[in-house]
Formats: sequence, structure tokens, C-alpha cells
Amino acid sequence: MVEKAPLLLHQHEVTRLKGVGKQLALRLEKLHIFSLQDLLFHLPYRYVDRTRITPLGRLQANQTAVIQGEVRSANVVYGKRRSLLCRVQDDTGSINLRFYHFSASQKNAFIKGCSIRCFGDARPGSSGLEMYHPEYQIFGEAIPPLEQTLTPAYHTTDGITQPRLRQLIEQAFSIAKPQMLPDLSTELSHHSHTKADNKPLLEKLYFLHFPTNTTDVDELIEGEHPYQQQLIIEELTAYQLSLLRLREQRLQYQAQPLLGRDEHKKKFIQSLSFELTNAQQRVCQEIEGDLSRNTPMMRLLQGDVGAGKTIVAAVTALNAISANKQVALMAPTDILAEQHRACFDAWFAPLGIKVVSLSGKQKVAHRREQTAAIEDGSAAMVVGTHALFQESVRFDRLALVIIDEQHRFGVQQRLELRDKGLDNTFKPHQLIMTATPIPRTLAMSAYADLDYSVIDELPKGRQAIETVVISQKRRPEIIERIRYACSENRQAYWVCTLIEQSETLSAEAAEDTAESLQEQLPDLRVGLIHGRLKPAEKESIMASFKKGDTHLLVATTVIEVGVDVPNASLMIIENPERLGLAQLHQLRGRVGRGSVASHCVLLYGESLSNNGKERLQAMRETNDGFKIAEIDLKLRGPGEVLGTRQTGDISFKLADLRRDQYLIPALNQQAKLLINTHPQTCEQLIQRWIGVSEQFAEA
Repeated sequence: MVEKAPLLLHQHEVTRLKGVGKQLALRLEKLHIFSLQDLLFHLPYRYVDRTRITPLGRLQANQTAVIQGEVRSANVVYGKRRSLLCRVQDDTGSINLRFYHFSASQKNAFIKGCSIRCFGDARPGSSGLEMYHPEYQIFGEAIPPLEQTLTPAYHTTDGITQPRLRQLIEQAFSIAKPQMLPDLSTELSHHSHTKADNKPLLEKLYFLHFPTNTTDVDELIEGEHPYQQQLIIEELTAYQLSLLRLREQRLQYQAQPLLGRDEHKKKFIQSLSFELTNAQQRVCQEIEGDLSRNTPMMRLLQGDVGAGKTIVAAVTALNAISANKQVALMAPTDILAEQHRACFDAWFAPLGIKVVSLSGKQKVAHRREQTAAIEDGSAAMVVGTHALFQESVRFDRLALVIIDEQHRFGVQQRLELRDKGLDNTFKPHQLIMTATPIPRTLAMSAYADLDYSVIDELPKGRQAIETVVISQKRRPEIIERIRYACSENRQAYWVCTLIEQSETLSAEAAEDTAESLQEQLPDLRVGLIHGRLKPAEKESIMASFKKGDTHLLVATTVIEVGVDVPNASLMIIENPERLGLAQLHQLRGRVGRGSVASHCVLLYGESLSNNGKERLQAMRETNDGFKIAEIDLKLRGPGEVLGTRQTGDISFKLADLRRDQYLIPALNQQAKLLINTHPQTCEQLIQRWIGVSEQFAEA
């Protein structure tokens, strides 16, 4: 009789574990843990050494350690807050334990002369080093054993503690057998600089969860242990494979080739008051090559602030409209959507092309009129926000989707818009635009399923923006600078930032600032715009600023993308240290759009961290968005550079693109070979490292 092969670990659901019911399983799902394999690949992000006792005389401030000694006193003390203060001493020194939450029985347990072992962070206090709310164990003559391995620390979620997660992982290891977890690294191992040994993968994973106390912790924290290197290569390869597979799937779809007449396009380009740059012409040709095929275009268009992506979008749209098809352009904010509508209407109306817009806050009658024009096909160009992919919006012959600032949209929303294509037989072509330059390595990782074009040239006559970093103490000088700029018939922005991501608080801060600036600049007209205003109010305020009726516009970061007022030459960003580099670069790009020299003032607060200084220095030194993106990747990581709602959030279990990006080019090539030569290994790698989340990368 043939013995039945055991189920692989990914086939065992976590509910097999003792104590894991429906409620705990749902909490584990938030950590993307569905199976025993997912649990074992939920690796620690750091380790704590509880295998040795640190003498109190050697304990350093901010050190996490196990200490042991004798209780010398325990008293309730009264200051700003009542606390229990326990003095512990050994042969080398002493320390205070402080508890703000305690009971009478807890106080009574600290008997003078008893032995105690504690674990916690040592911090400077009013009377030397202190530990706040440490874990502790009071014992008698029988000394409790120390941990034999380093203690892992995991990413958790509400309702799952570190000890509970460790217990579940230990239980999973007790069930797992080596044959239940195949080693998939045979074809990948030659990429590693440090060869891992031939132990079963299960043993390597156990070591990474519970390393011995002789292990080099720094090597583990830096991801340099051979076992980690093996798994990092696996994970990065799996990510590349999943995106390449999505590219293959896309090629199975059909799209209608858009081979329209050139009259519209020629008339449009001739109507412009400037010539397209060489970069714009090159990108237009790349896009037209895609549109001529019967498979859907999926192209990412990158361009620095002010590089002229909207013109390229217009030329692309005319290819579809000339072929008697509809185009949808989706923007992330009402302000940007309205600006796009106004631009396209001005450009396309002379060509006899009807442009309509949709936003979530339109009046019912106006919205009904717009949706009717979309459904009957009389509107060839449709501009809107997330309202575009609502179920009630039906297109007549949608063949091209343009998504601006794509990282601000959820992936599911993009899928819904794509699925509004022609009668489910054809998928629309997609052009995805971003003004947030993405480092090449990150683009290879996040967008391996896309073709991508870069507009790497600014229009002629565009002035470089001079950026200065100035303390809030010099605020009066900045106000005088605004007065002078406006006296020269120029305009200025003043951007308010808040740490709290609250529309209400941001609006209140902007209102206070606008009121204060109006008092200090009584001869100027000060406008105010923020996210809580109604769309009509925002449009009116922006129209007034564009016409030059408003001298100074106080705003929240709602003006971050797309706002184009060539006469504005001065930008003040208050508390810039609160924002990321990419966002600062976007804001700065609101000026420098005319023919005169423009300036950006970064008005920082009193205390500035080293990281903050480094970021503001980068802004001062370069206007190159791609250089800024590289620095942002180094300082803040890929999730921040791409935007937190981007596909999968580039949330790796073990790999770190800042640290491991040097591996990407070789693994990208390796993945292309593997997908043809070892399809089964590819499937297993994707399942192991990406699992159910792969479907969300399909947009």
C-alpha cells in the first residue's frame, strides 16, 4: 500500500492549532497569516537577549536588559503622578523600578531583602537609571533558569500579544516536519554572496525565530545571516515572478487597437504656444506603439514636477477619441480633477470634443446630466475623481483609462474602473501617471508588470527654484519678503502642515494663519483653501488666485498636486520637517512654472532632528526629483516613496529594498528565466511569499 504524502504546511490552516478559534484566526488574517506556513514565515524584525544577566554597574541608559538583585525598599511616592518606586541593588550598583499602575498586593510583594529578576528598558531618571513597568519575577532560593535562545519580537496587531504569537509559532514548529516544507532555493542560491548550509529549511526557519545566545545579533538585525540571505533572495524573486505573471496574464486580454485619424492631434499640437520637448515626443511615440496593439497597454509615465505629463495625456486621449472611443481620466482630488477638466475643455472644445466631469459632491441634477452624456457616448472625454468607478456610472465605449497620481488610489478602485471597458470582451488601455519620481530599483520591484516611460526633460524657459531653509524665528523677514514679491506683481503660497492627519485641525490651523497674515499684510488680498471647503468654494478660490485677484494663498497640503499658477513665484512651507521629501518636492513644484526666478522657503520649527536636517538639506541642494526620491527611499523606505495604498505596500516579510536593492537587477533577469524553465517552483515561491495578496496586484 502506497503511503499517502503528508500535507504541505501551506495546506494546514491556523485553526489546526490549539486555542485558535474563529476570532483569533480573523486577527491573524490582519497579519496575512492563514496557514502554518504563513505563521513560520512571519519572521522577527528584531531580537531581545534574555539569556544573560547584566550587572547593574554595567547597565547603560536606553539599554534593554535582564537584571537581577535584591529589593532594598518599596515606597509609594507622590509627584505629578502617584507611583510605586522599588529600589533594587546587586554587588555592582542599584536601579529604581517605577510603576504608575500598581495594586496594594503588588507593593506588599516587594519585601525588603527578597530576590528579583527584571526585564525592561533602562532610562535616565531623577535619581539615576530607572525601569518603567518592567516584567519581573520574585523568587526565593530556587533561581529560575534564563532563556536559552534570543527572544524574537514580531509585528503584531490588536488582540495578539508577543507571548501569544511566540506560543503559536512554537506550536506550529512542533507539528511541522521537514518534508512538509520543501526548499525552493536550488535555482536561486548562486545569487547569494554567503552560502547557506544544507540543513532542512525548517531548521533554518527555527534558528531565525529562536537563535542561540552565541549568535551575532547585529548580523541578524542587518539581514546578513546566510539563512536570511537565502530567504531574502527567495522573497524578492517571488515578488518579481508575481508581477511578471501578471504581465503574462495581461497579454491574454484583448484590447481594441486605437488607430485613429491624426487630424485632432495635429490641430491640438499646432494650437499650443510652445513646442513639445524631445522627451515628450519620445514618450508619445512609445504610447502610440502600445495603443496600436490588440493587447491592453499598461504603461507607467513618470515625470518630475512640471515636466508636462498632462500634455502627453492629452495627446494620448486624442488617439482614442479619433478612433471614436471614450477616455476616462481619474484624479485623486476635486481640485486636480477640476483643473484637468478646465484644461481639457479649453484644449478640446475647439476640436468639437465634449468634456464632462464627475465628482462625489456634484448636485443631483448636474450629475444626472453628466452620467447621461457618458452613457450615451456624447461625452468623449470624462474627467473625475473616485466617483468614476461607481456602479451607476456606465460608459458607452471606454477604451482608454488615464490615472493621475495613481499611488493615491486603492488597487480595487483601479480594477473597478478597468472593468468598465467595452462589453467585457475588451479591456481598456491604461496610462498610469505619477509626478512622484521613483528610483529605478524601486520601479523594477513595484512595477515589473508595467512598461514605463520617463519624461526626463523640463520645458524650455522653466526656471530653477531656489530653496532656502530658515528658522521660524525669522518669520517677520519672510512676511516682508511676501510683501515685496507681491508689490512686484507676483503671487505667493503659504502652506500649513500639521502632525495630526485631521482635516478639521488642518483647516483650523490654516484659518488662524490666514487671519494672522491678513492682519500683518493689510494691503494684500489673502485667500484660504483647505480640504473642508465645498468643491464650488475651492474652484472659486483657485480661480481668483489664477486671475491674480488674490495675492497670497494660504493652504493645507490640498494643493500638493496639479495646481498650476505660472505667476506664483514664492512658496513658504511652514514646519516642513513634518512632511516627507516627495511631498515637499510636490509642493515646491507649485512655483517655478513661469518665466521668472522662483523661491521656496522651508520655515522649520524650534527642534529639528538629525533626520529632519538631512531631509531639508536635500531639498536645499537639489531640484531633481529622482535624486530626492533616492534620498527618500534611503531615509523613509519604499512604502512612503510609493504611497501607503500602493499594491501590497511593498510590505516584505524579510527583504528590505533600502538594504537589498543591489540584488534586484540580477533577480529580475533570473525571474524571467525561471518562469519558463521551472514553472512549478515559480508557483510555489509565489504561494509561499505572496499568497492571497497577489490578486491585489492585478490593477
